[in-house]
Amino acid sequence: MPMHARVTQFQIRPGKLEEFAAALDSMIPLMHQQKGFKSLIVLRGDALPGANPQATVITTWDSLDSLRASEENLYFYRAMARVLACSDGFPAIHEHEVLVSEHSPAA
Repeated sequence: MPMHARVTQFQIRPGKLEEFAAALDSMIPLMHQQKGFKSLIVLRGDALPGANPQATVITTWDSLDSLRASEENLYFYRAMARVLACSDGFPAIHEHEVLVSEHSPAA
């Protein structure tokens, strides 16, 4: 069964990048409690001069069912509320099937 990913793109309000990252970091223990959760990656995009920073949040799940079930969980809405407080507007959210993935085993 292929893994699936949720890709969420945020526009960060000025001066809120560290708070945004801290909000996501604080949610990691809750993410690990979600059935099917595999990984979290947060990427910072360089904005144009004078523009707000951008961030892309990628979560991977063992199945599309697990990804969608996570959206019905209170953790998802708590996490979204905390990061939205640091964001301009509502983020673009997309679901993708993971075609290729490789992670180094834990040392």
